[in-house]
Amino acid sequence: MTDHIDYLRINKDNWNKRTTLHVKSDFYNYNGFVDGATSLNPIELRLLPNVDGKSMLHLQCHFGQDTISWQRLGATVTGVDLSDNAIKEARILNDKCGTAATFICSDLFALPNVHDRKYDIVFTSYGTIGWLPNLDRWAEVVSHHLKPGGTFLIVDFHPMIWMYDDDLTKITYSYFNEGAIIEEEQGSYADKNSSDMLTSVGWNHSTSDLINSLIQHGLTIENFDEFDYSPYQVFPGMVEVKPKQYVIEKWAGKLPLLYALKATKH
Repeated sequence: MTDHIDYLRINKDNWNKRTTLHVKSDFYNYNGFVDGATSLNPIELRLLPNVDGKSMLHLQCHFGQDTISWQRLGATVTGVDLSDNAIKEARILNDKCGTAATFICSDLFALPNVHDRKYDIVFTSYGTIGWLPNLDRWAEVVSHHLKPGGTFLIVDFHPMIWMYDDDLTKITYSYFNEGAIIEEEQGSYADKNSSDMLTSVGWNHSTSDLINSLIQHGLTIENFDEFDYSPYQVFPGMVEVKPKQYVIEKWAGKLPLLYALKATKH
């Protein structure tokens, strides 16, 4: 599936460029965040209501806002990301916020080779597993880093939304993982006016692949929810129906945009 695609190099370059755009964007509210704003959303806060005193591993952390937000709530958090530019900016942000989060630059699949700590919580959210070719290996990493009895939480965009073209006018991609999807786009979801051209390699993963990969690596599914809204205005034709709840107006109430899965390691 990935024999002839250097997806790590392509996606690392993609996210290095995105990070430069994102730290300056209104989308990420950088100065407001430094002043104390949280980047966390009600969904994940409801599912992890008390992290005080817990150790947490944040996979695919980008430039660290969620990592630092959890740290502010009392967790001891380590953030991991493929992008060295993102990790550099995360450490700068960490210093500006006066927090003590730890950041590691690593390919997710290689993480157990460079970091062997076990955690009370493993967390990942919003645009993560679609960058990975294999959920079995991903679930193995999640399980490896969880203590027995530890909690895993993923909140992410629903695989159904990734079936559509960029304009959400027709189904273009399979719901199932039929191989790598290589795309080139101008700008980023956080800065659509940028002239930067970004190439990416991604994969679609079905809900059954997600759930079964975790079960096969010793996790028990405790909670699985689907939502018809997104906390971010990232798709065409979105309107805000409640604070931090954006729907695609033509499909309001008809199409899942997010899911949240919470599991416990045996």
